[in-house]
Amino acid sequence: MKMQRILPMMLVGALAITTMLTSCGKDPDPTPTPTPTPEATLQGDITENMTLETGGKYTLKGYVYVKSGATLTIQAGTVIKSDIVDKGALIIERGAKIMAEGTASAPIVMTSGAAKGERRPGDWGGLIILGKAPTNRSTEPTIEGGVGKQYGGTDANDNSGVLKYVRIEYAGIAAEPGSEINGVSFGGVGAGTTVENVMVSYGNDDAFEFFGGTVNCKNMIAFSCLDDDFDFDYGYTGTINNAISFKNPVWADPGDAANGIEADNDGSGTDATPNTHPKLNNFTMVGPNGAAGTQANHNLGNRWRRNVEFTCNKFIIMGHQKGGFSIESDGTIDKTFAGTSKISNSLIHNADAAKAYISKDGVAPKSSADLKTLCEANGCQTMATTDEIGLTDPFNVDAPNFMPKSGSKAATTGAGAMTTTDWTAGWASWTPNNNDY
Repeated sequence: MKMQRILPMMLVGALAITTMLTSCGKDPDPTPTPTPTPEATLQGDITENMTLETGGKYTLKGYVYVKSGATLTIQAGTVIKSDIVDKGALIIERGAKIMAEGTASAPIVMTSGAAKGERRPGDWGGLIILGKAPTNRSTEPTIEGGVGKQYGGTDANDNSGVLKYVRIEYAGIAAEPGSEINGVSFGGVGAGTTVENVMVSYGNDDAFEFFGGTVNCKNMIAFSCLDDDFDFDYGYTGTINNAISFKNPVWADPGDAANGIEADNDGSGTDATPNTHPKLNNFTMVGPNGAAGTQANHNLGNRWRRNVEFTCNKFIIMGHQKGGFSIESDGTIDKTFAGTSKISNSLIHNADAAKAYISKDGVAPKSSADLKTLCEANGCQTMATTDEIGLTDPFNVDAPNFMPKSGSKAATTGAGAMTTTDWTAGWASWTPNNNDY
C-alpha cells in the first residue's frame, strides 16, 4: 500500500491547491510533506516525503520501504510500535533519508507492539539503512534479512540522514539462517550521515552491524542483546567514539556466540579492499562476569578474525565469559604484530587471567603471552579484578552505572565510554519492558 492512501483530508486539499497554483503559472509552494494521522499504520512503500509527528504512536506492519528520493522525518518523542504477528522492519533504501532527531528529554522509540511486560527479543525486525558508500565487494551486495535491497557505491560522504536520541527495543528476526535483521543494520552508509545517541536493547541478534561504509557514530549503547553488540564486515572504515556494550547474563543466542565485538574483512578472510578497519575510541564492554544463570554461549569481549584490521583506544573490557581481547586468523594476527592493527591505553580484564588476551596462533613470537606484552607496551593495563577498574555499578542489569569512581583506574586513565559526564542520562531506558507506550 502506498503511504499516500492514509493522508488526512486536509493534506489532500493542500496537494490540490499546489496543483492549481502550478497550473496558473505561479511559482508553486515547496512540495508538501504528507503527515499520517497520529495512530496510522505504516505499511508498504513510502514514495514521497513524510513526517511522523511528536506525540504520535504509529504501527509498523511488515517490511516498510522508504524509496529513493523520499525522506522520512520522525519528530522527537514519536513512538513506532511493530505489529508482532506481521513483524515489521523499517528499510531506508539507497537515495532515501531518515531524519530521526529525538532529544534527551524526548527520544524517539521504535519498539515491540506487545503489551507492557510481554515484550520479547525478536518481536519485530529492526531498522536498516542503506547507502552509497564503498564496500569491499566486487559487485553491489544485497543486505541481510530477506529485504532484497542492495547497498554500496563510490560516495564515501553519502548522506542517509540523521539518527539522534533513538531507542530500538526487542528487534532482531532471522529471515533465514545467517541472514538476520539486527537492531540497526548499516549497509554502505556514508560519512555524511549523522548517528549520535542511539540505543539498541534486548535485540534477538546483533545490536549494530556495519556492512562496509564510512559512517561515523558516537554515544552508542548495546544493551542485553543476544548476539554480537558491534559487528563489522565488508570494508567498514568509520570511527565510533563513546560506546557501551553490556551482556545480560541470562540472554545469549543459543545458536551462536555472543561477543561484545565481532569483526571480519569478509566471510572468507580475503584481502579485498578496503580492508575492514573500524577506528574505535572509549568503549566500555561489560560481560556477565560469572553471574548466576550465565548462559553458556556468552563468549569474548573482542573477537577480531578473518583478516580484519582495527584501531582501538581507551577501551575497558571486563567480565566476559571466554576471553577478553582475541585475535584470530593468520592475517589478523600478522597485522596486529606488525602494528597495522593496535589496541592502546586500555584496561583489560578476564575472570580467567590466562584468557585476558588470546592469540589463536598460540606459538611465540605470536602467542597469547606475546599479545599481552605487545598490548601492555602500547599502554594497556591488565586488571586482576573488575574492582580495580573502578566503575560505579556496571553489572546491574536494571540500573547500570558506567561512570568511573573518583580516583579509580578508569578515572585516571580516561578509559571507557564515560569520563566526567553520564551521557545516557534522561534518554536511555534499562528496563524497557516496564514502559508504557
